[in-house]
Amino acid sequence: MAKPFLLALKFFMVLPAVVWVFIWVMKPTQIWTAKWKEAEDAAKTSIFGSNGLDFAVLTFPIIVSIMIGYVYLHFKPKEPRRRRRRSLITALSNPIIANSFVGVLSAMEVIVISIFIIFLAWTFYIRISNDFEKMMPDKSLKLNIWQFKMFRVATRCGLLAEACLALLLFPIMRGMTVFQFFGIQFEASVRYHIWLGTMMLSFATLHGAGTLFIWGIKNQIQDEIWKWQKTGRIYLAGEISLVAGLVIWITSLPQVRRKRFEIFYYTHHLYIIFIVFFLFHTGDRHFYMVFPAIFLYVIERLLRIIQSRPETCIISARIFPFRAIELILPKEPGLKYTPTSIIFLKIPCISKFQWHSFSIASSSIVDDDTLSVIIKCDGSWTNSLYDIVQGMSNDGHQRVHRCIPVSVEGPYGPASTDFLSKYDSLLLVAGGIGVTPFLSILQETFSVHRKNFPTKVQLVHIMKKRTSVGLLYSLLPLLTNKSTNEFELKVKAYVTQETQSGATISELIYEFSQVETVSFDIGNISYSPNGHGSSLSMAAIVGFSSILLFVLIVTFSNVFLPRPKKASSKEKNISSVVDLILIFSFVLSIIISVIVFLVLRLKHLKKQHPSMAFKHKEEELQASSIQSRNFDGHELHFGSRPDFYDIFTKFANETGGSNIGVLVCGPEEMKESVASLCQLSSQGSINDAQRKKPYFNFHSLNFTL
Repeated sequence: MAKPFLLALKFFMVLPAVVWVFIWVMKPTQIWTAKWKEAEDAAKTSIFGSNGLDFAVLTFPIIVSIMIGYVYLHFKPKEPRRRRRRSLITALSNPIIANSFVGVLSAMEVIVISIFIIFLAWTFYIRISNDFEKMMPDKSLKLNIWQFKMFRVATRCGLLAEACLALLLFPIMRGMTVFQFFGIQFEASVRYHIWLGTMMLSFATLHGAGTLFIWGIKNQIQDEIWKWQKTGRIYLAGEISLVAGLVIWITSLPQVRRKRFEIFYYTHHLYIIFIVFFLFHTGDRHFYMVFPAIFLYVIERLLRIIQSRPETCIISARIFPFRAIELILPKEPGLKYTPTSIIFLKIPCISKFQWHSFSIASSSIVDDDTLSVIIKCDGSWTNSLYDIVQGMSNDGHQRVHRCIPVSVEGPYGPASTDFLSKYDSLLLVAGGIGVTPFLSILQETFSVHRKNFPTKVQLVHIMKKRTSVGLLYSLLPLLTNKSTNEFELKVKAYVTQETQSGATISELIYEFSQVETVSFDIGNISYSPNGHGSSLSMAAIVGFSSILLFVLIVTFSNVFLPRPKKASSKEKNISSVVDLILIFSFVLSIIISVIVFLVLRLKHLKKQHPSMAFKHKEEELQASSIQSRNFDGHELHFGSRPDFYDIFTKFANETGGSNIGVLVCGPEEMKESVASLCQLSSQGSINDAQRKKPYFNFHSLNFTL
């Protein structure tokens, strides 16, 4: 696609987003208030009404931006572009903060967070200044000056919570164009969601607690707390929304999420109650500002359900000795994904509702008909899966076992391989099962001879027990061949909790890759996962749904709400009626859009002819063939942790001071150590004697949430 066309798409994608941000910045000012009142008065007497104006101005711009973003991703070249020199954006993506309290933060993240905090401070200051300047205490509560000020501060904290809610759902939209466009990893987007949720509920709690305090001073809690008035704020709805939000937040804490994932998963669905009662509490005009994320999230969530609805079967499973299993799943040959992509799995025989994310360990370039994931079994869901597969392996009477149905959603990942092609060399640091996303990277990098891919790769694999070395079995074709002038791979394995055994890395890989394989009956496979649809189809669905929603809001408003004869009319409609119109229009537009998408999806599935010739991957390895091949250059260390400073320095010398990509997947402490060294490299503190200084670019991956 021509470059001018892509640049035009970028421009028209950014412009509506800038307009939406500008509205948020100007909304607290008196200038906006005056101009917006004039626009609403003019719209009241028109066929569109004030609701149509609110949707068109406050909601539609960001939806348009997302739609154009999907179109851009469709036409964006999937092949890596020519390698570029280090730029300011690259420098800003490197970590400047690495500690156990906030984790690893890049300069870009610090800048964006600072801008958002400044925006919140600006909004709060302008609102409070206007409130204090007018000084019109609430007559019903009979407040004095300090009580009025405290009451207004609590009220304005609610608006700060509203600003956080407007962004809260964007990070967890798995196919969101914003994150694909900037190459933001799923781990980082979930972290942003957690931060925004914590900020939102902090402000909402201050809002609710401050209001209750004032009611308590005036002995009016019993009178106010149960109010569901016809117009204005509905206090009871706000209280229900706050309680639901706090339950979600408490059950999302790591202590609950990691040990009792089911509680976290099920209580998170209280977001429906939270959002509905938030609408009743704030009213439709405030809701239109936070509506874009809710609208897009619901569409994406329903489309994900439709995409994952047909069940497929596991082809085979390999059982590792350290309570880990590898699942081999079918896929359509046309389904392509980039390295570091993830999929979500649901196994109905374990739970009909739970979805769990896993990094894909295979490459779609190498395997046309299958994909694989490696799962470390240390939770209730994964342990249940392990027990099922282990029980089948113990049944020696059957060679091929009954099929285990599984639903697959995804894959989700970067839109292209640009994040690999921009580096001369790669340094991959993995802790235990964290090596899985790197298996995909290495297979793709070495199987497709692309000019722009890294030429020198070093994998540092840290594990507690030597049994984890078996995870590297899929790399045997790369490890057993001599390095060429085009590519060079070196592995450094560290076994931290065992002493020297005298074994070589080749012997350990051979020993622990000879694991038991359980084969399943694949004769009944009628569906192979084919992805979440094209970007153009997503743009079409979002566009169709938003236009339909606009038409329904305008239509129902004209039917059920009286249109004022004069623009200056101060007659207010019943709040609940207006809110119900918005809810009903939203639900109806989503239902119609989903039906249209479902019809198109069924037509596509009827044309699908899944391959029935999947081969059970037994991975029979011959000891003599492995030991006769060249394993020179690879290292195996026992009883110690790696010295990252030494590794970085040596790798910089070996690569000649090139632009190095550092990808890390594993425990947070390990990520922080590596990130700190990347900080030193950006300051020129590593290998200062070199004429051409190396630059380490940090990227964090994750295999658990």
